[in-house]
Amino acid sequence: MNITVLLILTIGIFVGFYVQTVIGFAGSLMALPILLFAIKLPDAIAYISIFYLFSSIFLIRKEYKNIDKKIILKLATASIIGILTGILVLTFSNPIVLKKALGIFILFYVGYVLFSKKKVILNNGGIISFGVMAGFFSGVFSSGGPLHAICIENSAKNMKVFRATMIGISGIVSLTRVPALAVSGILNFSHLKMAVLVFPFFLFAQFLGKRTFTKINENVFKKSLLVLLSISGIMLIF
Repeated sequence: MNITVLLILTIGIFVGFYVQTVIGFAGSLMALPILLFAIKLPDAIAYISIFYLFSSIFLIRKEYKNIDKKIILKLATASIIGILTGILVLTFSNPIVLKKALGIFILFYVGYVLFSKKKVILNNGGIISFGVMAGFFSGVFSSGGPLHAICIENSAKNMKVFRATMIGISGIVSLTRVPALAVSGILNFSHLKMAVLVFPFFLFAQFLGKRTFTKINENVFKKSLLVLLSISGIMLIF
């Protein structure tokens, strides 16, 4: 066992899923740049996908009553189509250019929110298009969260509904992505063995994240959302 790889994997998963538990998304965007210091992109996606599945199992049960079921139904099919397409790209190509493109798109969105007086309003076609794109980037990088966030923030009544619905769509994405990664050969038993060693730190990240969420107010939450989007966009580019 490579101790350096285990240490970096532990740090990446802890940071990523602390953020994921507080905000409801961005776990991958926080974890991925850390993991890439020690492991290749397909392996990093495999590990992140395993812990997303664990996270979804823990959180959906607690947050189910706050999930916006209508937006979930609109996003689910589109996201699944995008995920399967994204995993094909991950399996047969080196999609670095797409990662940079996603980062640029996220930064443009943050700029629009900050400097435009009009709120982003998506019709059904827009939601489906964003759902496919979010699923695609979830398949390629496990990082479709910001695009799902744009769709859900468009209709969420408050931060509790937003966070719960993000957790819900993350669960659907994880249930699709993990089997697809296993079938493609990207995820294998060695990833599961390493994940078992990191699991206690993952649980601690979820515990701290839940405690943090209960103390944060809605104004701080919205500002944190934009900051995390900005950071994730910059990380994806560089």
